[in-house]
Amino acid sequence: MAVRNRDRFSTATRLKLLGEQTAERVYRSQTKRQARRSRLTGRAALLVLVVCSLVVALAYPIRQYVSQRAEIAEQRQKQAEHRENVERLRDEKARWQDDAYAEQRIRDRLHYVMPGETGFTVIDPQAADRHRPDGGGTDRPWYSNVWDGIDKADGSGAAGRPDDN
Repeated sequence: MAVRNRDRFSTATRLKLLGEQTAERVYRSQTKRQARRSRLTGRAALLVLVVCSLVVALAYPIRQYVSQRAEIAEQRQKQAEHRENVERLRDEKARWQDDAYAEQRIRDRLHYVMPGETGFTVIDPQAADRHRPDGGGTDRPWYSNVWDGIDKADGSGAAGRPDDN
């Protein structure tokens, strides 16, 4: 024990102990600095909070702005289409002001003929079949055709009433 106590208070032992303590302190301070560097500081946290709040605050107005710009573009496209339609209708109105055009269109639509001309109509039997694929309903009473028309217009397809055939 006496050797130990003497060793304990010797200069070499003290210097060795002091060096170990100093190395331990340096190591602890470096570890603390590294830990401090890796952690978020108060200023950085405040900056992140401000940036996030700005993003949240501006997200809705920016989305509205983008959607309104798209709607404006769509309305401009519709306006251009309507202008083209107006121009087409103005051209058609101007053509109808011409008596020769009006006469020609009336003759085509209403099958009018001028005095001295012979009018005729060509009947195509295949065209009649194309217009009436169900045979036209000529073999049924007129009220059955009326009910079928009402059912077709109503969209029910005659599901609620019995067949009159």
